[in-house]
Amino acid sequence: MTVTASERELAERLNQRLRHVVLMLRQVSADQPITSQQLSVLGSLEHGPRRMTELAAEHGVRLPTITAQINRLERDGLVTRGRDGGDARVVTARLTEAGRGRLAAGRHRRIGFLAERLANLTDEERAAVAAALPALDKLFDIP
Repeated sequence: MTVTASERELAERLNQRLRHVVLMLRQVSADQPITSQQLSVLGSLEHGPRRMTELAAEHGVRLPTITAQINRLERDGLVTRGRDGGDARVVTARLTEAGRGRLAAGRHRRIGFLAERLANLTDEERAAVAAALPALDKLFDIP
C-alpha cells in the first residue's frame, strides 16, 4: 500500500495529539496510588481472569514486564493469581474487589477530567468530536 504525503501528514498530526492526550491523562492520575499503566492492566482484567501471556501481548510488553506489574498489583491486593483450568502450567491474573474499586475510581477521575474539557467546547466542536468517534473506532480496530 502506498501512503500519500497528506496521509503521512495526518498521521503525524494525529500522533502528536494522541501523545498529548496520553500525557494529560497520566497527569490526571499522577497523584493516585497506582500508575496509569497499572490502571490499564486492571482494565484488562475487568471482564474476567486473563493469561499473563495475553496481558503482555495486549499491552505490548514482554512477559517479565507484565509479571512485574502483576506482582505490584498483587502486593497491593488489587489482583490475585490463579491457574488456567485447562492447563495448570498457565498463570492467570484476576481482579479483586479492591482492584475493581480502584479501577472504577481511576475511570471516574479520567472521565471527569475529559467531561470538564468537553464542557469547554462549543456545541459544534463537541458534535465534531462525537462524529469522529466511529472513524477512530475503525482506525484502531475497536469493536
